[in-house]
Amino acid sequence: MSRKPAQPKLYFNLRSPFSWMALRRLEERFPQAPERIEYIPYWDPDERTRQALGERGAAFHYTQMSKAKHLYILQDTKRLSQRFGYRMAWPIDVDPWWEVPHLGWLAARRLGRERELYAALTAARWERGENICDPEVLRRAAEEAGVDPEPVLAAVDDPEIREEGVGALERAYHEDVFGIPYFKLGRHRFWGLDRLDDFLTGLGELPAADRAGAPADPAAGIPDGLAELVGALDHDSAGGCG
Repeated sequence: MSRKPAQPKLYFNLRSPFSWMALRRLEERFPQAPERIEYIPYWDPDERTRQALGERGAAFHYTQMSKAKHLYILQDTKRLSQRFGYRMAWPIDVDPWWEVPHLGWLAARRLGRERELYAALTAARWERGENICDPEVLRRAAEEAGVDPEPVLAAVDDPEIREEGVGALERAYHEDVFGIPYFKLGRHRFWGLDRLDDFLTGLGELPAADRAGAPADPAAGIPDGLAELVGALDHDSAGGCG
């Protein structure tokens, strides 16, 4: 008896410019993505969420990046947004509380309006440079998306949605998610905007000519024993924005 293939997964967040561009590129090239792929939010947890993760025996793999890497990302995202023709205004995050928009997205998903809220939030953040952790910005985004703003705003204090959010981050922990965007297709994993083509190839959505030369096994060519050195050579952050 054949087993049904696991649904492809996409871990995203509302903080990362690479996540924003990857999802936009994905849906431009594969409009069926939201129906075919499971979208799972991933964000920097607050202390309450971290404690709940710890109680489940889980943690948060992402490590904050160094100043040098942050400055590089500022330059890189400017280049990429210009290449893709995306208007971009870099937001300034002052003491952000990422539960606010991400749990709000989970509340919108319960209403069947998560795509609309996501579009409104990314427009606010990446096109207008607004602070989407601000409840008033979140309210305006919900109204723009045609979503009842009250459950979206209340999500951060809703125990059930809090629990759902912890569950999403627990899944990320067990699937070794350390950066965003992070695509998963069966046992194959693809991290970052520059792995979008490989993910689409795995989905079989690119033309055969574009699939030529794609490796059958992503671990092929890695020397034996290299896995034992993980973490031994690079003590900088993983640059989890992707």
